[in-house]
Amino acid sequence: MNWSIQFVITSIALGVGLAMDAFSVSLANGLNEPCMRKRKMCGVAGTFAFFQALMPMIGWVCVHTIVQYFTMFEKFIPWIALILLGFIGGSMLKDGIKGEDEEAPAVGFMGLMVQGVATSIDALSVGFTISNYKLLEALISCLLIGVVTFVICYVGLGIGKKAGTK
Repeated sequence: MNWSIQFVITSIALGVGLAMDAFSVSLANGLNEPCMRKRKMCGVAGTFAFFQALMPMIGWVCVHTIVQYFTMFEKFIPWIALILLGFIGGSMLKDGIKGEDEEAPAVGFMGLMVQGVATSIDALSVGFTISNYKLLEALISCLLIGVVTFVICYVGLGIGKKAGTK
């Protein structure tokens, strides 16, 4: 294994870049629940960190095992993304036009799982970019990404809680 400062810095930079969407969701969760306890904050940040670390590893495994099976679906990926984003955007527009002002409930377990997956989908492609890493290098890189995400999300929850109480 080629241990270098460049490897560590690259992994940390990947973690920072990937954690930005999870950070914004953490801010929103903190704003939504200003009385969130530290244990739940750790759980929320840990969920985002878990998915941000898991997705690149899944991408890495895909490149090393089943990539040849996905080439037939490659031309449909933009259309699938368009349909999913169109559905989500349409639902948001419909809800916005309705104009129902209601108190948002605290995020439950399933909501948190959806947020974790949604904010880490982009991390799947990082697994393709680190495909030249050996298994141990990929695991360490994903671990660093997860740690960075945890810290950033925990800070985001704290900022959201402070802003939510003011």
